This record gives sequence, C-alpha cells and structure tokens, in this order.
Amino acid sequence: MTQSKSRKAVVGVFAHPDDESFGPSGTIAKFAKTHDVYILCATKGEEGMGPKSNLGKIRAQELQNSARILGVKAVYFLGFLDGTLSNNLYHKLASKIEKKLKMLKPEIIITTEPNGVSGHIDHITVSMVTTFVFRKLPFAKTLMYYCIDERSAAKMKNYFIYFPPGYKRTQVDKIINTEKYWHLKKQAMMAHKSQVEDAKRVLARMENLPKEEYFSIKKK
Repeated sequence: MTQSKSRKAVVGVFAHPDDESFGPSGTIAKFAKTHDVYILCATKGEEGMGPKSNLGKIRAQELQNSARILGVKAVYFLGFLDGTLSNNLYHKLASKIEKKLKMLKPEIIITTEPNGVSGHIDHITVSMVTTFVFRKLPFAKTLMYYCIDERSAAKMKNYFIYFPPGYKRTQVDKIINTEKYWHLKKQAMMAHKSQVEDAKRVLARMENLPKEEYFSIKKK
C-alpha cells in the first residue's frame, strides 16, 4: 500500500492482535486523521484465549477489522508464533521490523513501554527490539512508549498473576486526551470477538477513568 505524499507516517509495533486496541487505540485513531498509520504485529495471537481451531487466522482478521475502525492504512504480520519471542529470535525480529520500517519510513513509532504494560514477555521483547531498531533509523525521530498510570494499573492488579505498577505522572512525558475517540477505542476492542470477555472486563475497569492515554517519549 502506497503512502500519501502529503502525510507523514506513524507505525505501531505490537506483539499480538488486540495490543493495538487494548493499548493506544485512541491515539492511533487520532493520528489517523492527520497521518498514514500502519501496524506491525509480530504474531497472530495463536495461543490467546478463544476457540483453538484456526485461532491465528481468526485473530489476524480481528486485527484487520480493528485497524479499519481506527483508520489504519495497513497491517503487516511478521510471522512469529505467539509466546515464542525469546532470545534466539531477537535478531530475526529486529531484521523484520527494520525492513518494514525502512519501507514505511515513519517519523513516529509507537510501541509498549519496556515493562510491556502488562508484563507479558512478548510485549517486553517487542518493546526492546523496537527500541534497538529505532536507534538505527535516521528518519524515525520519535519513539512513543505507551504506558498506563498508577490508577489504571491498580484497576488491573488481579488481571494477571503480576501486573506492573504503572507510571507516576512525573514519569509520563505526554498525555493525549482521547475522549473524542473513546467510541472508536471501544469498537476496536470489541472487534476482537475471540477475546470479547477480556475486552468487556478491561472496558468495565476503564469506564470511570479519564479518557487519556499516556506516553514516555524518546527523541533523537
């Protein structure tokens, strides 16, 4: 898919389908109004909760549906298996991310913060490897680490066996008001029908929190 000559590119790099919608989807929808936005997804979420037959194919299509709601121009899957992003794949993952970023030439890259927001090892790996690639690419000027604040993290403390504590306001470099895009965020989350129980649970915990998304920023 070709980029618009008059619009700069933003690329979100994530581990699984639904990381984009459960994560910085309000910001993605906002950027899509002014930029060409793309998503790189390392896996198809084959091991996620849901029906086991053809789950990867199902979740890949759900991500395409979510991306369409958010105004994303294209989604690229990098071909890794859910839950496998460990040491022996770092260089291969970096090479695939770098190749796509060189094609898309984004000025801004979005990924999860170094704890992976939820502590998921695939998220942590994608964050680390994306940071490594970002430092190599002269056209990429800003790396936006999506994070959640302490209040949001407290709401999620029983979501996994361990959920990182979240960021203090003094650790947050940018707060984006996403109230205007909240309806799109909810639609994008619910587009992941195989994960609908998770989506409902997260939305219930988020409903009374400010409609904001938080970022730690790295610039060159």
